[in-house]
Amino acid sequence: MLRALALAALLMPPSLAMAAEVEVRPGDGAIAAAMKNAADGDVLRLRPGTYNESLTFERPMTLDGGGEAVLEGTGEGSVITVTGPDVTVRGLTISNSGSSHETIDSGVQLTKTADRAVVEYNTLFGNLYGVDIHGAKDSRVEGNIIHGRQDHRMNDRGNGVYVWNAPGAQVIGNDIKWGRDGIFINTSRDNVFRDNRFRDLRFAVHYMYANDSEVTGNLSIGNDLGYAIMFSDRVKVRNNLSRGDREHGVMLNYANQSEIIGNLVQDVQEKCLFAYNAHRNVISGNRFEGCNIGIHFTAGSERNQITGNAFIGNRTQVKYVGAKWVEWSHDGRGNYWSDFAAYDVDGDGIADMPYRPNDSMDHILWTQPAAKLLLGSPAVQLVRWSQSAFPALLPGGVLDSAALMRPPEVAISESEGSDATQ
Repeated sequence: MLRALALAALLMPPSLAMAAEVEVRPGDGAIAAAMKNAADGDVLRLRPGTYNESLTFERPMTLDGGGEAVLEGTGEGSVITVTGPDVTVRGLTISNSGSSHETIDSGVQLTKTADRAVVEYNTLFGNLYGVDIHGAKDSRVEGNIIHGRQDHRMNDRGNGVYVWNAPGAQVIGNDIKWGRDGIFINTSRDNVFRDNRFRDLRFAVHYMYANDSEVTGNLSIGNDLGYAIMFSDRVKVRNNLSRGDREHGVMLNYANQSEIIGNLVQDVQEKCLFAYNAHRNVISGNRFEGCNIGIHFTAGSERNQITGNAFIGNRTQVKYVGAKWVEWSHDGRGNYWSDFAAYDVDGDGIADMPYRPNDSMDHILWTQPAAKLLLGSPAVQLVRWSQSAFPALLPGGVLDSAALMRPPEVAISESEGSDATQ
């Protein structure tokens, strides 16, 4: 063991092998002065207290607040700007950034040369943006409490974490509240967003032109929209919770070849899942419950594999307008529908008759809402009975030929996900 440690020390860059700990006490420009005199790889340990300064890290270094130091910026620009590699910011309360969207004023800003930066276990509040990962490759933002401003309209606020062109960046276990979007990802790839908690935001997770990434184990509670995957391919959205969001739990907008698996979407005011021009996605093992619409498919979304999901107590299970039949089962296994009074004589767990969630009257109501006044009329009831007795009269739509008799279990609770607030 000693031989291995000695070998590791020999292989380490000289500046890091000789890293020292530097104690810093509150005072005017105290941290900046310590940074100037520190060597690459040194650890600056801040004594408890308030430090009034904005900082720029150009070299490998660790800033450790021990959970008791407060760094209050000048109200202009970012409080901490990282331009060098291998910088860690840990255990600080960081506040009072500037208010410019043009320069993305943040609690911590990681520029494109800040590779392998780590921002962990901090509390960031009163900043326009929480953390801006602006091109920093292989960076990690973990275990932070990020509370945005409330002094602007929601759309005029900054994001909790903004990720731009930062391959390999990871955002894990953070508690993000207020602000505009919890995590906004634009033009990036190979990212991981896992075990975060989002509240009181516009979007919990907002993807734009970001491929080959994963969104796993997150909690979205009471936001306008949970998980928006837009103009992105091969995104894995797994085991997330959307509860009490207002518009959509999950939205797929020009999202292709992605996996939407094992998510729990409950009590969304509008749509559990909205798919617009989304193709070749796997939507499986999810529970869509208590929404106004379970799934709304539109704009020619095709060749999606939709199987093993549970649709429970949605006012409208499916909204799909189309002239052809679309099969929602795969390899002899469909979905569970709480409003389907099916029977299973052979006991194989598959309903003995297909499920068709919509009829021609649904199509009329979607295009002509005023027709709701006629719903109770004998003529409408006769049309609906005729179509249920003679499916050939139906105009096309969703068909589940192997509907499940029991719903698959999706066990996700609000206590899972981020532990940053503990």
